[in-house]
Amino acid sequence: MAITNYERAGKALELLKSGLGPFVQREFTNVYKDRTEAEAIRFIGDDRLNANKPMEQWDAGVLLRLMWESWNNVFRLTLGHTERSLVSELREQRNKWAHQETFSGDDTYRALDSAPRLLAAVSAPQADEIEKMKMELLRLRFDEQVRGEKRKTASTAIESTAADHLKPWREVVTPHRDVASGRYQHAEFAADLWQVHLGEGTDEYRDPVEFFRRTYLTESLKGMLVGAVHRLAGQGGDPVVQLQTNFGGGKTHSMLALYHLFSGIAPTELSGIDAVMQDAMASKVLPARRLVLVGNKISPGNPSTKPDGTVVRTLWGELAWQLGGKKAFARIQADDEKATSPGDVLRELFTEYGPCLILIDEWVAYARQLHDQSDLPAGGFETQFTFAQVLTESAKLAGNCLLVISLPASDTAVRLTRRRMT
Repeated sequence: MAITNYERAGKALELLKSGLGPFVQREFTNVYKDRTEAEAIRFIGDDRLNANKPMEQWDAGVLLRLMWESWNNVFRLTLGHTERSLVSELREQRNKWAHQETFSGDDTYRALDSAPRLLAAVSAPQADEIEKMKMELLRLRFDEQVRGEKRKTASTAIESTAADHLKPWREVVTPHRDVASGRYQHAEFAADLWQVHLGEGTDEYRDPVEFFRRTYLTESLKGMLVGAVHRLAGQGGDPVVQLQTNFGGGKTHSMLALYHLFSGIAPTELSGIDAVMQDAMASKVLPARRLVLVGNKISPGNPSTKPDGTVVRTLWGELAWQLGGKKAFARIQADDEKATSPGDVLRELFTEYGPCLILIDEWVAYARQLHDQSDLPAGGFETQFTFAQVLTESAKLAGNCLLVISLPASDTAVRLTRRRMT
């Protein structure tokens, strides 16, 4: 049975509630401690429907209202102006749904677009499920547009002398199967480093051969790959690379190029890499241990349990586990449990398990969720800065380790820096 737009919006709100609840409770409790319940009532009034429930189980509308009303006191410490706007918009969408108003295609798309943006900002995994719903909605809309165009074509016959001598465009160029099947929206937005690291996503991004076949190597991208070949072979090259561009500027694509280049596949099988190898004056690419940390996919408030039973709390714990599993993690386990920076152990691990490629995306999104005090499993804000310094220094000292970090070219990083200076 087909799902209606109203039902899509309702499902999105339910997922929004599940994702926001733990974050709202954590941040509110961090500020007000034992006065949490009384302060919540002060902001939103005595809500009988939610009075006997823990805050993380409150209705989405109440959670959004609490975030809005207590923004200056609580949530502006970890979120920015963009997230405040999303809270405002989602409050309107939720109220419209609660009053059983009609949801147009555009209304539904906005709800399915705004909700995962807010959830991603707090590292809630429910963002991915709503993104899938959004992509499905786009596909349905595209299919409807195609059917509409076919109906117009069938009912309107336009003939001209020039047309008699022109071939249909489909006989001149063949659309890629994504376009022909109506899935072009999904392919356009599928560049997800974390998803590729998990072995998921479309072939265009997951498969190294297909990725490079469809990638044009610009001079800057080629130069970065050449430097990476030198670095991981222990032949110099920059140990730390910072990618800073606006949204859509190619940060993730650049990281995927590095990720696939050192996958162990022969360079001769990768389109365009022959020019990279020539510039690098190298005959082969050494396979490297590839470590991927994506800030909006890792929650600082919820430890993760790995398949081998290892419980990881911090970024350095995640890094060590990806580097060498339970054995490498044991070297920094105490620092992971106490949320203290691991110090020179990182350099030792990089040297022992190298060559290694470390890709960190959306670090700002992760760091801005941390508190000034170390009350989260992932540690405090200051400890994160200490870890950043230790990480870069360790990468420099380990001769065949490359650290690549992406930062948004916006005021977010500046705002975070200023927060520590004031």
